[in-house]
Amino acid sequence: MAVASLSPSRRAWQRFKRNRLGYWSLVVFCVLVVASLFAELLSNDRPLIVRYEGSTYFPMVQDYPETTFGGDFETTTDYLDPFIREQLTRGNNWAVYAPNPYGPKTLNYFAKEPNPSAPTLDNWLGTDDRGRDLLAQLIYGFRVSVLFALALTFIGVVLGVITGAIQGFFGGKTDLAFQRFIEIWGSMPELYLLIIFSAVFAPSISLLLILLSLFGWMGLSDYVRAEFLRNRQLDYVRAARALGLSNAQIIWRHVLPNSLTPVVTFLPFRMSAAILALTSLDFLGLGVPPGTPSLGELLSQGKNNIDAWWISMSTFAVLVITLLLLTFMGDALRDALDPRKAET
Repeated sequence: MAVASLSPSRRAWQRFKRNRLGYWSLVVFCVLVVASLFAELLSNDRPLIVRYEGSTYFPMVQDYPETTFGGDFETTTDYLDPFIREQLTRGNNWAVYAPNPYGPKTLNYFAKEPNPSAPTLDNWLGTDDRGRDLLAQLIYGFRVSVLFALALTFIGVVLGVITGAIQGFFGGKTDLAFQRFIEIWGSMPELYLLIIFSAVFAPSISLLLILLSLFGWMGLSDYVRAEFLRNRQLDYVRAARALGLSNAQIIWRHVLPNSLTPVVTFLPFRMSAAILALTSLDFLGLGVPPGTPSLGELLSQGKNNIDAWWISMSTFAVLVITLLLLTFMGDALRDALDPRKAET
């Protein structure tokens, strides 16, 4: 198929694929995100499936008392208990464990080294200062960070596009009023508000998402506003007005599709900023609730335990790799959507 016969979006995709670093960064990032969505299958202190005394059990989806597997107590089974493990491997009994047999909140009471312990055959990346497996913390913490960044980016894009479109399309007093509001709203001390709300309300991811979303849309709104101010003067908008289309139809069908270049270009960079924001707040103790897997909380542990180098090094590596992948993707998107390269 000739290049000239391709649609603009297909040509942009072809230019993106020719940027091998950006394209493979997208592939690797998508693989990591999908793998993190199935973290329970990769890192879990419960077996995926158990066959015991002729019966089949699924500990991942149901709690079983210890007496089910020959124990003495009615409490929930601890599958790291050497006695339980021996019971599950005796005779025709068997159990299938996750590759990393630890969850994000699992405390290994049977560890041979004091916490935080260095990497061993049992804990491949070591443990943190509470005895939790570091690899499990990183897997689940990466998932929390990415999902939070996706949600924050989505909300910011929606709000930024709506406000920027209204400003740029209508202009005049509407644009002036919005600009004054943005100047006042942007001057509010965001960090102080986070500190105040974290002291008044119980920490939660939803509260943090709402607070950051209140300020995260303003940067993108300026770019969308500029695109609408430029595109509303073009001939195809005037033709649409002459045909009797409403303002909403003109915005949705004609102006918005031709104003999304900065939105798409900045998506990876906005995700990077969201991940860094969550990590920074967690490092300061203003982020996710205690007990939630968090990269920022691990960095704080690394600061407090300088001799436990494996905590800070592994967490830093996860952050650097994630941000590099997003940066390479953003650079490739910027080049692919560059109008000066539209004919190449």
